[in-house]
Amino acid sequence: MSPRHISVAVVGGSQAGLAASKHLSDRGVDHIVFERDHVGVNWIKERWDNFCLVTPNAQCALPGFAYGKEYPGDDPDGFMLRDEIVDYLKAFRDSFNPPLKEGCGVKRMTQTAAGGFLLEADDGDYTADHVVVATGGYQRAIIPPMAAKLPTDIKQLHSSTYRNAGQVDGGAALVVGTGQSGCQIAEDLHLAGVKVHLAVGNAPRAPRRYRGKDITEWLIDMGHYGMTVDEHPEGEAVRKKVNHYMTGRDGGRDIDLRQFANEGMALYGLLLDADGPRLRFADDLALNLDNADAAYMRIRGEVDKWIAAQGVDAPVEPPYAPVWSPPADQPTTLDLEAAGIKTIVWGIGFGLDYSWIDMPALDDQGYPAHHRGVSKRIDNLYFLGLPWMNTWGSGRFYAVGDDAGYLVETIDARLSALAA
Repeated sequence: MSPRHISVAVVGGSQAGLAASKHLSDRGVDHIVFERDHVGVNWIKERWDNFCLVTPNAQCALPGFAYGKEYPGDDPDGFMLRDEIVDYLKAFRDSFNPPLKEGCGVKRMTQTAAGGFLLEADDGDYTADHVVVATGGYQRAIIPPMAAKLPTDIKQLHSSTYRNAGQVDGGAALVVGTGQSGCQIAEDLHLAGVKVHLAVGNAPRAPRRYRGKDITEWLIDMGHYGMTVDEHPEGEAVRKKVNHYMTGRDGGRDIDLRQFANEGMALYGLLLDADGPRLRFADDLALNLDNADAAYMRIRGEVDKWIAAQGVDAPVEPPYAPVWSPPADQPTTLDLEAAGIKTIVWGIGFGLDYSWIDMPALDDQGYPAHHRGVSKRIDNLYFLGLPWMNTWGSGRFYAVGDDAGYLVETIDARLSALAA
């Protein structure tokens, strides 16, 4: 059979792909959204039971579908739980009935001789004039090579396969990594009564609320979240920065690793290597905690300056005071067996997987070469839903719809130019 032709193929049917589809539908552009599983399934399969967003519900604004407006949300200042996120996505999908193929992934994509694209999908081949790759930035779980050196009786989980404290099977647990997932999983285990050992990396932290408002509200007021990559002092390098850690759990709060240590959590520096059950850490715990606190206090200081400059009436809060510091003899080694550790959770992030794109669309680091999602190397190819694709909110519900709108406007203009 000859391939079916469509004007635009959207690969990925989560928030990014659905946002693109909404804009395409509003403009009457012929398209299909390919989703290898079902809408929302990635949130269920790859997040733990107590997972919740770290941005307030009021900042969830898919195109024409803000939380608390069309979607029947009743807690704008709260943080959606995992299952509520799935309901939100499904409600958005049902609000405009996109041309969505669920359970139909794209196995390979190549360019055609005519300059279009050939997509080999699970249900057959398609050709398209334009393709939007909306598979996001969390595609391949990162497990370090040292994992192969660990004893075979140690259960190893990635943050994407961790579900709850029941997986620890009665022993202690080591969590590696202090990005958002690592910190929140360490907290989840800690609150469940599990003895937690935590390998602390160089991720910064941020206040949850400060001077009467959620910190994200202040940063929006200050214009920080509207800053583009082109305007950012670090330029495209900002895309590789680790997110600040905080949590939306139980209404939202700061995560202070020093407080966890006060409550019995064992902290270590960066994990360097493993030799069977014996682990070796860098002697950088104090530095990593100090740097995280410095980022925390810097954000508070920027808010203070803005409040003063604008003459905003906001309550004053006392300065942060550390509640714990590493001892002089802070350990840099750990014996898993002696510590009773039966489970390791790797919370060191995800990598990209574009192995199905059979064309030179990526840079030397395997990252899409693009500007605002428009490919720099392949005509009529676009990327959507990546962290800091254009602004801080690009990979989130907050601004993915704006990014989708820009790409669809570009696509529509190109289609119209050809038709003229």
